[in-house]
Amino acid sequence: MEHTIVRTEKFNAYFGANHVVKDVNISIPKNNVVAVMGPSGCGKTTFLRCINRMHELIAGATCEGEMLLNNEDVYDMHPIFVRLKIGMVFQRPNPFPNLSIYDNVIAGYKLNGIKMAKAEKDKIVENSLSRAALWNEVKDSLHKKGTFLSGGQQQRLCIARAIAMEPEVLLLDEPTSALDPISTASVEELLFELKKNYTLIIVTHNMQQAARVSDRTAFFYLGELVEYDDTKQMFTNPKDTRTQNYITGRFS
Repeated sequence: MEHTIVRTEKFNAYFGANHVVKDVNISIPKNNVVAVMGPSGCGKTTFLRCINRMHELIAGATCEGEMLLNNEDVYDMHPIFVRLKIGMVFQRPNPFPNLSIYDNVIAGYKLNGIKMAKAEKDKIVENSLSRAALWNEVKDSLHKKGTFLSGGQQQRLCIARAIAMEPEVLLLDEPTSALDPISTASVEELLFELKKNYTLIIVTHNMQQAARVSDRTAFFYLGELVEYDDTKQMFTNPKDTRTQNYITGRFS
């Protein structure tokens, strides 16, 4: 039986009086890739940012309902603990510009004041870069700045930085939209590997990408979760006409 890792019950999010995520109920199984898609402004990035409590960092942003990680409400946990358990990778690669590749990977430990022996740091750096399929490309230049890497490598460095903290869930907000097709393919390939150890929730505008990489797809429209199903089922036989219209390009 599948283990549900993230679940919401009647979850709502607001920017001031603007109701941007409406009564969302969803269950996300462990070690799945779940794609969240929908037209611009439909609430998908807001929903993603609510999962690890990034939404509340914006002035006037509020939410209500339940957001559960392993049956515990993340809004009852300390936000720092939540973000250690639920890592995030953003749309544009954002390695810390003044830090080396090595220091970028262990930045989370430093920011949280966690002290470790050098041997332990070395092991985390190698392990995280290996899991992010970057170790062989950078092992001889660990002390160069992260910004010296190509866009695709920088995004994989950001993934290594997120997984260095050993999260259970990884949120990816359009992680390939700023990348060229070859870098996009390498990040997509990486997602298949990562789901062995993590649960991945990826916001994407790219329907072909959702079809390629995800086990399940959630379709948002005007803040509502319209449909959530097995990806193949959703793309071949959607139940809701709004999903059908979006997939067939009648609106975007």
